[in-house]
Amino acid sequence: MRITMMTGFLYPGSIPRVLDMRMLSVPAFVLISCMAHADPIDIGNRLELFADDYLISEMGEGVTRKVHQPEPKGVVLTADAGWEGNTSGYYTVFRDNDLVKMIYRGWAHQPDKIVKELHREFTCYAESKDGLTFTKPELGLHEWEGSKANNIILDDNSTHNFAAFKDANPDCPPEALYKGIGGEKKVGGLFVYQSPDGIHWKKIKEEAVITDGAFDSQNIAFWDNHAKLYRAYYRIFSEGGTEGGEWKPKGVRAIRTSTSKDYVNWEPGTNVTYPKGTPHQHLYTNAVQPYLRAPHLLVGFPTRYLPDEGQRVEPIFMMSRDGVHFRRYNDPVVPESAPSDRAGNRSNYMVWGMVELPSEPGKLSVYATEAYYGPVPGRVRRFVYRADGFVSLRGSEKGGRVVTNPFQAGKGSLVLNYTVRKGGSLLVERLNEKGEVLAKSKPLKGDSIAAPVEWANGTPFQEGGARKLRFTLRNADLYSMKYE
Repeated sequence: MRITMMTGFLYPGSIPRVLDMRMLSVPAFVLISCMAHADPIDIGNRLELFADDYLISEMGEGVTRKVHQPEPKGVVLTADAGWEGNTSGYYTVFRDNDLVKMIYRGWAHQPDKIVKELHREFTCYAESKDGLTFTKPELGLHEWEGSKANNIILDDNSTHNFAAFKDANPDCPPEALYKGIGGEKKVGGLFVYQSPDGIHWKKIKEEAVITDGAFDSQNIAFWDNHAKLYRAYYRIFSEGGTEGGEWKPKGVRAIRTSTSKDYVNWEPGTNVTYPKGTPHQHLYTNAVQPYLRAPHLLVGFPTRYLPDEGQRVEPIFMMSRDGVHFRRYNDPVVPESAPSDRAGNRSNYMVWGMVELPSEPGKLSVYATEAYYGPVPGRVRRFVYRADGFVSLRGSEKGGRVVTNPFQAGKGSLVLNYTVRKGGSLLVERLNEKGEVLAKSKPLKGDSIAAPVEWANGTPFQEGGARKLRFTLRNADLYSMKYE
């Protein structure tokens, strides 16, 4: 196959990155293509998103990538307690059996003098049965103004940015079922914690376990069940210099990652990288997490910090298959135009975590902050994605084609997550190595997150053999695919 354009880096066993069509000036007939894999990709029965180029061999000009914005819903928590306030932040949400749990910083500043804090920082806890409204239980653990009737769970040098998770490591002992990480530049590193219940916390080690960063941000860690190790993502200031043939300026807020087998001893950090041409922008937080519907994929919602635009912030989207190399998009996923109080200094952070709620099948709930540094207490608002709905392959009104690399898959039918708008269409063809059509699908219409493809003629697949698909999209979006 002839290569007409490629750029960037390689994942292990992946294809070179493809330039976004919007970055190019090419005639209408040009087909952007990538080098085919030497061997078929084995996807088994995994769900695969089309937010990167891993499965893509060829993409016609009539198809682009569309970054989607989640739909804003209601406010789920207001930080209006005396120990909370307008600079409460660095929220974490995660599902724990029948509850959705939230851990966050309680803090307040004088609105007209943002450098003047009104009280010290605390780490707080809230919970919800439905993910729509959170309550703050009186835990009786730490004192505030002479009373322990509050939801404070931590009051030490990690309260600035403490982040917690429920450990999915099957070898995790009960007393360490919940783990946390926190610290900041003033104390010189990140400390690790454990808890049997997510409420009562203690340090695993008195010394900082990660020290090669800036840390004045939400730094996170989690168990990666696909890679069978712990991952940490934390903030640094870039050192500057040339990387991958590009000059990177010094002092830009960036992301570093490290791994550990035991959560205490961490490997030297590695800077997160992006395809050539990705803008060099300040990234204040990272919100990286295994995608709950496809844990072999790591998705992130880093907060882009724009110091020359009133110090405003906005979350964007990125995805990785190896934890180091990310495809990062430039479109904000929660814009300042979302319901209220998102403009201004640090007032639009994405919460770390996403959940599927029983009341909303086929949808993903994410959360973002508002009213930071404002005259009223800070708030957390819920936003909703369709399942896998971060980035799609979008066919124009004239239509276009996408061809996959050869791949092997598990038994079962091809299932697609797609939307076909009025007057549009989506067709699937199975090709041989020469590009000849072996089977053609019936046209797909409407909207579905899991529609089995029905074949009109031919042989849809050969047991144990390589498969190659061609999608023809017109006025349609394709989000993901799976064999099941």
